[in-house]
Amino acid sequence: MKALTQTRHHLKAIRQAKRNRSDLFGWLVHRPQVLFGTIVYETSLLFANRLDPKLKDLAQLKTAGLVNCEFCLDIGSAIARSSGLNEQQLTDLPRYRTSDAYSDLERLVISFAEAMTSTPAVELDDLRTALLTQLTKTQVAELATTIAWENERARLNQGLGVRPTGMADGMACALPERPAE
Repeated sequence: MKALTQTRHHLKAIRQAKRNRSDLFGWLVHRPQVLFGTIVYETSLLFANRLDPKLKDLAQLKTAGLVNCEFCLDIGSAIARSSGLNEQQLTDLPRYRTSDAYSDLERLVISFAEAMTSTPAVELDDLRTALLTQLTKTQVAELATTIAWENERARLNQGLGVRPTGMADGMACALPERPAE
């Protein structure tokens, strides 16, 4: 049931696109096997639903913000709003440590996304251990996979010049940010 709900959220966001709709597809159509692989992986993550989708959305948005992928922030913010994240949660991502918009688990998930997105990845052992006190190994694996895929997705979009489409126009949106130093 979560997968169907998430699918609806994705389709709703895609229908809200106002411009640059074919940027990514326009590139990947030239490499059909990569396009097919991307679709399969995206679908697999959509149907991997042991972890609360809101936690996955927070992790993806933090990652997209750190990588500065405007397309990812655009679609991610639209999907996150459909999933139930509020305006403060979207706008407070750069200052999540001090914001009262997040639970302790949400802060931990965002910290894990930040650590995995850093180059080199840092402090993962302690964060993973802390996550395992509140999540199962299956959920942590799903979270790590989601963050890793968002890193790939964001960097691919940037490399190909994929532009935002306006899916989150008129609503609060997560913003690009600098990694913690």
